[in-house]
Amino acid sequence: MKKLGMLIILAVVALGFLFPLYAGPYPLHVMTTVLTYMALGLSWDMMLRTGQLSFGTAGFFGLGSYAALLTTLYLGLNPLASIFVGGVFAAIVAFALGYAILRLREIYFAITTLALAGVFTVVARNLHDFTGGPEGKILPSAIFNGDPTKVYWLTFSVALGSILVSELFQRTRIRFAITAIRNDEITAKSSGIDIFKYLLFVFVITSAIQGVVGGAYAQQYGFVSPESAFSTNFLLLPIAMCLAGGIYSTLGPVIGSVILGVLSEYLKLRFPYGHLIIYGVIIVAIVLFMPHGILGMLKKIAQKTRTEVGGNENEK
Repeated sequence: MKKLGMLIILAVVALGFLFPLYAGPYPLHVMTTVLTYMALGLSWDMMLRTGQLSFGTAGFFGLGSYAALLTTLYLGLNPLASIFVGGVFAAIVAFALGYAILRLREIYFAITTLALAGVFTVVARNLHDFTGGPEGKILPSAIFNGDPTKVYWLTFSVALGSILVSELFQRTRIRFAITAIRNDEITAKSSGIDIFKYLLFVFVITSAIQGVVGGAYAQQYGFVSPESAFSTNFLLLPIAMCLAGGIYSTLGPVIGSVILGVLSEYLKLRFPYGHLIIYGVIIVAIVLFMPHGILGMLKKIAQKTRTEVGGNENEK
């Protein structure tokens, strides 16, 4: 069974990698957007697994965007290398801020992380000579000269890396530590778990992923501004995708991002002036009627099917 699961995973990865060979520019653009939100959703979910609700996704995404674009613009750094600089910069800022804000819990932590994007936006707007102020900065050319196939492969690699990190969290002792922290911090501490160390570690790693995604996004379009880099879309959409797919897992955000991402584009084409209303209603319906997400519903159906099959075999 494990071998079959591994073969399915490898087949899906191979199909994803070869997608540009049998898809046109528009499907490539759609899937590039889906993969961007998939990586952000996974990073948000990884932090949620510790029991801490973070709203800092857009903030660290924006930091990575600015770091990647400005290092290319001012230092002539290779665009690919600048993407990783964006991740490192976001991780350094998260490490510094983490010593203060990770002492907070629940709604206080959430509100503080939500304010980060606002603070970063104000800073970016006021450093006119360095960041370009409200107008932002533009690169002479986008990464790979805007080649949609290469841009897709870049975003696919970032999303795949995010999936691998998420799976490492799920399959190592980190999972047991952060699950214990989420369930009961007092019990976790009495068991010898260094709560602050694990929270800081996860906060830095997830922020680094968000910075890398932001760097890739900035290089993809060759432009960055406070409004585009720190947009709430990079916070709200990944959260919606995680809630729709199912939280506390790797597969949930992946399913949610693919379904909602493709659905969003379909609704834009069919209902240009009312797609956002329909999209919002669908998300609310999923959250209300499938509280454990699409993945949770699929697991229930699979469990019910196994039970019925087992019951029929016993009757025979």
